Amino acid sequence: MDINSIKSVYFVGIGGIGMSALARYFKFIGKNVAGYDRTSTQLTEELEAAGIEIHYEDNVDLIKDEYKQTNSTLVVITPAIPKEHSEWNYFQSNGFEIMKRSEVLGIITKDTYCFAVAGTHGKTTTTSILGHLLFQAGLDVTAFVGGVVENYQTNLIGSGKTITVVEADEFDRSFLRLFPNVACITSTEADHLDIFGTADEMLVAFKDFANRLPNKEKLFVTEIVDLDGIKVGFTNNCSYQINNIKIENGWYVFDIITPKETIENVYFGLPGRHNLHNALMAFAMAYDYGVDANVLVDGLKSFKGVRRRFSYKVRKEDLIYVDDYAHHPTEILAASQAVHEMHGDKKITAVFQPHLYSRTKDFMNEFAEALSTFENLVLLDIYPARELPMEGVTSSRLLEMITSKNKQLIQKDNLIEFLKNQDSEIILTLGAGDIGEMVADIAKELENK
Repeated sequence: MDINSIKSVYFVGIGGIGMSALARYFKFIGKNVAGYDRTSTQLTEELEAAGIEIHYEDNVDLIKDEYKQTNSTLVVITPAIPKEHSEWNYFQSNGFEIMKRSEVLGIITKDTYCFAVAGTHGKTTTTSILGHLLFQAGLDVTAFVGGVVENYQTNLIGSGKTITVVEADEFDRSFLRLFPNVACITSTEADHLDIFGTADEMLVAFKDFANRLPNKEKLFVTEIVDLDGIKVGFTNNCSYQINNIKIENGWYVFDIITPKETIENVYFGLPGRHNLHNALMAFAMAYDYGVDANVLVDGLKSFKGVRRRFSYKVRKEDLIYVDDYAHHPTEILAASQAVHEMHGDKKITAVFQPHLYSRTKDFMNEFAEALSTFENLVLLDIYPARELPMEGVTSSRLLEMITSKNKQLIQKDNLIEFLKNQDSEIILTLGAGDIGEMVADIAKELENK
């Protein structure tokens, strides 16, 4: 498919974080863009504000004629769309060019110099930092991010046509459709076992992704990844290493050791050692590409974070509210480490909404262990997303296994009222489900508390 021959792009499931970035991209390069989604969200409202038409009813009659021209319309779908969806079936039965988001990204990356960020954890933050660093360096870059970057208030950084930065998503083996020139793998910890079956099969997919690099010397890996590549991390065997970490007025201050030099007094504002890993990985990839170290240091200091990635939503003298997308045990432990390192002298209440029955089942023990690091814990019911309930897999069962001193299961509709009556100085919400749609309302209530 030649993107230049396409006049219109229609998205079935336009409100997804990855889909919406593509929608913005096509709008920017001058295509007609519209789409369908099931519900209106903050993301879809932002797309509409950017001039993209969206409707929320599965109705072919609502699709404008300009998107019904088979020879000039590309249809992009999300895997979450059910098979009986009438709009999808209309496009299928009428011979439209239909692609998944990952296939479209593959076409875009094939014609650009592509930085691809892979890994079970850390993809979105690392992609955001790397996109920010390259953009601030003045390069001709576009970064497609799986989150809204606070510096830009969008999930698309830049408008370049020669360099791309993309998240290389392992789900559904999507990253095997990309054409990376430089890549990193932040973690290969087991996840999406409903797709891969076993952790070993997932590792095979990561190896297949690494083999897509034309130059094997352009693979960067953290020290915990058992693959050959340029090592990045905290240990002495790493080519890029963070050293002499201090905390000053809410900032991490540290040195970066590179293969060529040691750079002292680097500042970075995102809490959590996992975010230092992410920052170092982005730094290493940009540094290796040839960006000046001083420009990169300035970029790290100016990076403000990603929405729903340890995002400070309320910062009052007596109350702080932090929201995080963490939905895997390792991510919960990282958020716990961050909040306790920065605010461990205060009373902390954590709220977690499990995401997917399959993930909860596969990691029930690990979830219980990670969540037990919080003395005060609130669980919501499992957010099903694309799944049907599984017998015996419930938040009640998970709660029984958690050893927190104060723990309880409450209904989502009662959460805001519950939090208003808390005496905790730190509120932390965690999860990848629709708890994200509640964050603005929670912040508003806590700000006025």
